[in-house]
Amino acid sequence: MVTIRQIQDQARELKKANGWQGISPEQRLLYLNSEVGELSREVLRLTDVNESDAAKAEARANVGYEIYDCVWNLCDLANLFDLDLEAAFEQKAAINRNRRW
Repeated sequence: MVTIRQIQDQARELKKANGWQGISPEQRLLYLNSEVGELSREVLRLTDVNESDAAKAEARANVGYEIYDCVWNLCDLANLFDLDLEAAFEQKAAINRNRRW
């Protein structure tokens, strides 16, 4: 099982290996939006009644990959602000447990 901390570490390593350290938070947010668009495309393919079973199987795998890309971009954005997402998630979960909607 992969933790959020490990994905944050993967984001750091991949950025360093590819020389992407100069990417600003605004650029990372644009990349995230692009990945959300790709995820949307695959979800639409997966739920399209006109798609073949083979196309839906491919789209299903791609949904997982695109979700990873979205999470990766979120983790990199957190890294740009030196945020520990695991700690933030724990804190927010505690807030939500006591929250009434």
